[in-house]
Amino acid sequence: MNPLRLLAGLMLALTITHAQAETPLRIGSTPGPLGDIMNFAAAQAKQQGLDVQVIEFTDWITPNEALANGDIDTNLFQHAPFLNAAIKARGYKLVALAPTTVMPVGLFSHKITRFDQVPDGAVIAIANDPVNGARGLQLLQKAGLLKLRPGVGDDATQLDVVDNPKHLKFRELEAAQLPRALDDVTLAQVSISYLMIAGGDPATALLSDGGTDPHYALVFAARPDRKDDPRLLKFIAMYRSPAVKEFIVEHYGRYIQPTW
Repeated sequence: MNPLRLLAGLMLALTITHAQAETPLRIGSTPGPLGDIMNFAAAQAKQQGLDVQVIEFTDWITPNEALANGDIDTNLFQHAPFLNAAIKARGYKLVALAPTTVMPVGLFSHKITRFDQVPDGAVIAIANDPVNGARGLQLLQKAGLLKLRPGVGDDATQLDVVDNPKHLKFRELEAAQLPRALDDVTLAQVSISYLMIAGGDPATALLSDGGTDPHYALVFAARPDRKDDPRLLKFIAMYRSPAVKEFIVEHYGRYIQPTW
């Protein structure tokens, strides 16, 4: 090989490596507790020489679009069932990495304090994405308000409701809109994260699915070509550190449970 061409190739490789080192690791998250935890972790990473840029998204669609398009390097806002459903529906080339925390979902109301107060024909707001809508329906079954076809799990839809003694009507909304629906419906399924962003109190949940089910653990996601990125793996290890765990427990320990 021509020595000058070899030297030029080495210089180009060094330039690319240096540019990558200078570019912050771009991580997508959502506002509220998740954003607070992510920013704390980013500050910890900064102290160890890893520059991280946290980019917050206000919905659950754009973070995966941005990741698939290469606008961010990873995201953390979704559990594996949600990610798998998004991959199936939209054809994303994404993979789940390490689990982090479990973010509970609860049934909340501004109109009743017990499930036996739910009137006939009540309107119930649930998430409009398939997996989390199923999660809401399973909560309603747990509350004794309906019965689902056995074994439907994450695929449950309104078509799987086999017993609806109170003739409940369902209103499907984007997850971020569910806290705002509480004045208009009898019950709403609300993520603890979005509830806290809206100023709600998680302790007022009539029922929640708790923060200990690893099935709903939020996971870092990445494109397959970046899943072994040393900087990303280093940050994930930092995120899953005793310091971040202590921060979560101190600020959100009653509701958000670390998986490590």
